[in-house]
Amino acid sequence: MIWLFVSLVGGLGSATRFVVDSWIARHNRLNTPMGTIVINVTASFVLGLATGMGIDHTMTKAWTSVIGTGFCGGYSTFSTASVEGARLFLSGRTRAGLLHGGGMLLLSTLAAGLGMVIG
Repeated sequence: MIWLFVSLVGGLGSATRFVVDSWIARHNRLNTPMGTIVINVTASFVLGLATGMGIDHTMTKAWTSVIGTGFCGGYSTFSTASVEGARLFLSGRTRAGLLHGGGMLLLSTLAAGLGMVIG
């Protein structure tokens, strides 16, 4: 039965990603795809939090799977980040492509670590 909850919450994560990305795109004044950065950093934080809570048994394995695999799997979008980085490179914006990819990697790793410490 856990697979059903993971699937449903994964759909919720995807819908949340769409809403967050759309909102950020409407308000973003920068020439950088900020929605993907915000989404992946917050997803990494939530995944780190769920992992930390799962490790110390504050959260059950089932709920860790629902949140980590389901919600974060649907919400995060590292494939889109790869495409955006490639588009920045192909448009001649090499520095922006490096900052986009490297910055997201660094921020997402730090967010996941912070989530694990808090969790």
